[in-house]
Amino acid sequence: MKSMQTLAAIAAGLTFSLTVAAQEQATTASSTGSHRPIPLSDQMFRKSIWRQIDLREKQNKPMFSEGKEISRVILEAVKRGELQAYKNDSLTSTFTPTEVQGNSSYVDAVDKLSADEIAAGFKSESGGDDWGAKPAKPVVKKVPKLDANGKPMKDRKGKVIMIAQAPVVTAPPKPVGNEYRYKDLYELELKEDMIFDKKRSRMYHDIKSITLHVPSTLPSNTSGIEKPIGTFKYSDLVKIFRANPQNAIWFNAENDAQHKNLADAFELWLFNSYITKVSNAGDSRLDDIYGGAQQGILAAQQTSADLIEYEYNLWSF
Repeated sequence: MKSMQTLAAIAAGLTFSLTVAAQEQATTASSTGSHRPIPLSDQMFRKSIWRQIDLREKQNKPMFSEGKEISRVILEAVKRGELQAYKNDSLTSTFTPTEVQGNSSYVDAVDKLSADEIAAGFKSESGGDDWGAKPAKPVVKKVPKLDANGKPMKDRKGKVIMIAQAPVVTAPPKPVGNEYRYKDLYELELKEDMIFDKKRSRMYHDIKSITLHVPSTLPSNTSGIEKPIGTFKYSDLVKIFRANPQNAIWFNAENDAQHKNLADAFELWLFNSYITKVSNAGDSRLDDIYGGAQQGILAAQQTSADLIEYEYNLWSF
């Protein structure tokens, strides 16, 4: 009898521990964006890394095939209300679908007069004609003056009293916003944690989030700087990729029967990237730390080699 009670207590304890572990993993996934979170107790080493992905590169083109671009899959999911966008990779503050659409749009440049044209007497459309003439006076219309009952009022001679109608001021037309083409949005930033799982004795790339950027080199991006459109939890993206197998594909140029889902492509690391930032006290990018873009690229290569060497050295003792 006592042995049966002991076995029952052990079974209850195991069930409770498994429930706690499941709750811990679910909470971690929902808060950090990890698709397969690793418990903190199993993490012997962890380093946060930011990577840049240029979808124009040959190795990355399968994610950017015509009509099935990853940028198209993401933004159309946001428009449908199926995907939540965040303002940064801290994944705390959110964007609305309207704000995401505004971030992925640009305004046509308005033609302005140069300094020489203004000095020559040319005026803008609101200030006069092209030769500096005074703008035409607005035409003032007269309408009958109405009494309290809405009837026209008359003077002593029986004539209808006419008054000047206030001119209607129309607001200038708003600038037209145009959405960037999906092919123009070829820059992704991936945030991951490199974690050595001591229970499985291997290094994992635990992707946390992916940020879609407007490239700084686009002619329509007049700011000349890279602008984020939105950041997305990787766990949310996996659900979107799995739910849209016809569009969210990694295009296999060798065999049309073997296209892969984008979720599998990230899982198998079927893309090329370069490191732009490694977690540090100043939260600085590599090119800021080493003083230039070229030095940052060299530092990225060295950092990648150092991480591989660190993993190798873990097996040497």
